[in-house]
Amino acid sequence: QACYWKQALFTTLFHTLKQPHAFCPHFGEDFAYILRSIKCGIRLTKYKKIKPFYSILDCFLDAVKRHPKKIFVHFEGRSYTYGEVDKQSNKVARALQAEARLKEGDTVALFLANEPSFIWTWLGLAKLGCPAALLNFNIRSKSLLHCFSCCGAKVIIASSELQDAVEEVLPTLREQGISVYLMSDSCSVQGITALSDKISKASDQPLSRDLRANIHIRSTALYIYTSGTTGLPKAAIVTHERVWAASFLQSISGVTAEDIFYINLPLYHSAGFLIGMTGAIERGITIVLKRKFSASQFWDDCRKYDITVMQYIGETLRYLCNTPKKDDEKNHKVRIAIGNGVRTDVWSEFLHRFGDIKVRELYAATEGNIGFVNYTSKIGAVGRVNFFFFPYTLIKFDIEKEEPVRDSQGLCIEAAVGETGLLVGRVTKRSPFVGYAGNKEQTEKKRLRDVLKKGDLYFNTGDLLQFDKDNFVYFQDRVGDTFRWKGENVATSEVADILTMVHCILEANVYGVKVEGHEGRVGMAALTLEEGQKFDCSATYTQVVNYLPAYARPRFIRIQPCLEMTGTFKMKKVKLVEEGFNPAHIKDPLYFLDPEKKTYVPLTEEIYRAIVSKEVKL
Repeated sequence: QACYWKQALFTTLFHTLKQPHAFCPHFGEDFAYILRSIKCGIRLTKYKKIKPFYSILDCFLDAVKRHPKKIFVHFEGRSYTYGEVDKQSNKVARALQAEARLKEGDTVALFLANEPSFIWTWLGLAKLGCPAALLNFNIRSKSLLHCFSCCGAKVIIASSELQDAVEEVLPTLREQGISVYLMSDSCSVQGITALSDKISKASDQPLSRDLRANIHIRSTALYIYTSGTTGLPKAAIVTHERVWAASFLQSISGVTAEDIFYINLPLYHSAGFLIGMTGAIERGITIVLKRKFSASQFWDDCRKYDITVMQYIGETLRYLCNTPKKDDEKNHKVRIAIGNGVRTDVWSEFLHRFGDIKVRELYAATEGNIGFVNYTSKIGAVGRVNFFFFPYTLIKFDIEKEEPVRDSQGLCIEAAVGETGLLVGRVTKRSPFVGYAGNKEQTEKKRLRDVLKKGDLYFNTGDLLQFDKDNFVYFQDRVGDTFRWKGENVATSEVADILTMVHCILEANVYGVKVEGHEGRVGMAALTLEEGQKFDCSATYTQVVNYLPAYARPRFIRIQPCLEMTGTFKMKKVKLVEEGFNPAHIKDPLYFLDPEKKTYVPLTEEIYRAIVSKEVKL
């Protein structure tokens, strides 16, 4: 309600002014952020009340009415206006209506590359009231089938370049009666229907709003996949309310209707799709879409298209900082960078080389109910402490036991200022945790009860953070079985399952290790071998390359006589992580995945030094 947001404004101002550091250099920025956030909250409250519900699709349609000739998407030398994208999405919707008999509520899986057809296909589905499951185009085989099945979709639409991946699982899809469509003018494979020719022949006339008459703010809009400890990706349920909340991040970060936004992250990710694309719709701006990130072309693209806002993950900025220095590096119009996961040293180097860019580092999770934005640009922080919008806390966490520390009453203990703790967000009507599709077990694992009082309920982020005395928030690490590499979450048990399919491997304990000069952690696996077997370098290489995306492949292998277990038969990782991959300190045989030789090779001290000095790229 609007009165709630007004009350939040006065409460926030009162508490801010009361603080001893109220008139610090960040007071103005705090106030501006609070004001923007409250404005967005009031808008969302208004959208909730409107009958029929006003969705991000309606926001797009209003933008089409305001400026149909304004360019919405630049892509590989071609430009598409708001009006053209709208008409193309009408054609997609009508083709799918006729071919797949789609109706409101039917889920459709999108297995598409980063290209404009992704955008207008999603818009077409939204016009039919159909939720979209955004499949990672790197996944294959078992993971692909799992992701497809857990969202309950009966239709999958794939890019033509992903036909081989679809054919690999086609027998299973046909057994389940799944309709498979390919973005191609023709396809001779039985069981796959070409869709592009149907789209080109379809009418581009607007569709009736009655087709999505029952959609409301808590309806499922999307399924976005996040890696979990189950070994397979989890389908986070993204409601229309969550889509709106994510789309406001551009506004909160200072993006205006005149900006041009560069999306070089995958559209199957929350960052590219929600913050980037739907955020652009909310602002009514132009986006430049890239098939994949290219450090060598990045600044040329920025100059060519007059880009003013860019997206990043930590790796993106590091790649840019690793490019050869040029005289014209500050010759661009980029003024804001929105993203997450950048290291302090890379952040500083980025600003030094490329100019005064406002870096809006953020913290959030697709399925989570809490997030932060560093609107002050303080290097290293992911945001500012503000308890007045969404209730959350940091609690003491036992790293070894991988569980919260509790007192004699069974309640969690809040972490002190400056102490690292587990971030948890209280589940309320205004900050819900919806969970994962088709996975009650994993949904329940994310729920933490009896945190500060008996009977309360919190969302467990699985992340360790720290609040400092100046109210800045710092990300410390991930807990559990998931680590982050190349901007992707890697589920260790999924990697372990793939490794143990190799004939010589008995057990696998997968974890991430730090490598100096790189964000996140690179994959490593401690293995035990079947009795009488030697480590088969070639077979293991073939297995991981065939079944895992590049970011999930263990770059280092450690052969052990036995794996150390906890009392509850869980594999111990802490010591392994600390020991890393230095052959001078580890007596066990070590191996390195050599992509040039296409096999695992013994990890020598010479190779180790080359990795640390960055002569060998990871």
